[in-house]
Amino acid sequence: MSKTFGLWVLRLTVVGALALVPPVFAEEVLRVLTWPGYADADLVKAFEKQFNARVEVTFVSTDDVLRERLGANQGRDFDVVAANTAEISSFIDRKLLLPLRMERIPNTQRQLPRFRDLQRIGGILRPEGVYAVPYTFSEMGLIYDRKQVAQAPTSMAAMWDPQYKGRVLAFDGSTHAFSIASLLLHGRPFHIEDRQFKAVVAHLIALRRNVLTFYTLPEESVELFRQSGAALLFANYGSQQVKLLRDAGVDVGYVIPSEGALAWLDCWAVSRGVRNQSLAESWINYTLEPQVSGALTKRQGLSNTIEASPLTQDSDKLIWLEPAEDDKRRASLWARITSGDTPGRF
Repeated sequence: MSKTFGLWVLRLTVVGALALVPPVFAEEVLRVLTWPGYADADLVKAFEKQFNARVEVTFVSTDDVLRERLGANQGRDFDVVAANTAEISSFIDRKLLLPLRMERIPNTQRQLPRFRDLQRIGGILRPEGVYAVPYTFSEMGLIYDRKQVAQAPTSMAAMWDPQYKGRVLAFDGSTHAFSIASLLLHGRPFHIEDRQFKAVVAHLIALRRNVLTFYTLPEESVELFRQSGAALLFANYGSQQVKLLRDAGVDVGYVIPSEGALAWLDCWAVSRGVRNQSLAESWINYTLEPQVSGALTKRQGLSNTIEASPLTQDSDKLIWLEPAEDDKRRASLWARITSGDTPGRF
């Protein structure tokens, strides 16, 4: 064999061997805008290893901050975002999101029927496609002290019951307060008409007179419930508060009212400024793996979309949050209500 022929064979052998090696891409960066507990470090690390990517997580603590961060550069600062259905709807209208390629998110088939029926989830569908995938939710039910309340309440109207005066804890939030009051008055929770506001305000003033106080944080509500001898607690944070109270040794029950419970539903969506849509959709699919969604429930006490919650039934009526007709008006009126204004001053 000639030296030239030998080198030629060697060159072919090397080229052939290289062809069998899978391509190695430069490390991709996935920019995630989300809430604490939705992207824990160990789960992020596992995703990075599986997809040869680096994940940059930005956490937010309020919807206001979420809106500001995503909208600051027309969505170009992030690839994937977690937001509730009301915010998703707003982001779509502002053209900050892209439709999803659902065939690239096969784990949606793992989800409970309630979350696969996207037509019944307001805010995430448009004629051009699906813009978000449900990830976690919490219904705003009613917590009660089993020692003080012999029979489980069936309606949020129990918070107005005179027998519980001074033993009710309510959430200090204008949007949800007006929605609940309107619902109890047989109105629409998110679209209160001008002529209905007076009656809703009067109903909320009656609530103010029946409550012990208003809370803002879940940990605060637990301490107040334990120390004040409260009988009823409007669970703005739902199952998370139930877990905190039970972990603290408090014997509480939890009900979804017959008129329905407001419920927030956080979803994953892809930003219009996404750099690698396939990687972003892989992240969404990854979060629907049993070990990832399960970790959210075990660590945060939040319900996920692939496992049935022991606190709710399929027949429970959950009312997914939608944008309110006028947040500023609700906030202004709520401030007056909680400060002590009487019905005659409205």
